Amino acid sequence: MKKTIHFLILPLVVVIGFVFTNCESKNETKSSPKPLSIAESKTNLEQRKKWEASPDGVKYKEWEASPEGKKVQASHEKIKKHIKNFSYMEAVITSTTFQRDNTKAGPKWLIVTIEGETYIMQYSVKDFEPLKNLKVNDKIIVKSRSAGFSNNHPYLILSGDFIVHNNKLLFKRDFSKNDGC
Repeated sequence: MKKTIHFLILPLVVVIGFVFTNCESKNETKSSPKPLSIAESKTNLEQRKKWEASPDGVKYKEWEASPEGKKVQASHEKIKKHIKNFSYMEAVITSTTFQRDNTKAGPKWLIVTIEGETYIMQYSVKDFEPLKNLKVNDKIIVKSRSAGFSNNHPYLILSGDFIVHNNKLLFKRDFSKNDGC
């Protein structure tokens, strides 16, 4: 009887070990990004220099060096680790009615405070629907995959990919429609 149990357990252990090894090797191959070739790096650098010399690039560089630009960059530094790790950030809603100058229709915005800094999150009208009942001073939990700088916005633009209010998931961005990009 003992020999039969040993003969049954041994193949089970081997199969489990093979499955775990196979899963780890698949994860490792997916996470390694392809480094840029020297030619690709040179092309990217040339394109960047060309853009920086354009009127939009010059305007952006001036904004970047201004006190407003430096303030936005400093606010990014405060939450950079949360974005990189896609971790939870506690936020307080400061406005649900922000609108850019000279626009009557278009995206909806939430302005939030995180760790004492102000950030904006932009949503399409459809994506904003579950968030429309949020009010000023509501506390939410936010997870974000990215943030963007713009000389046309007074604050860092935070992608609010995941929002929870009162332990209820209000919004989760669907990345399946763009193949995870």
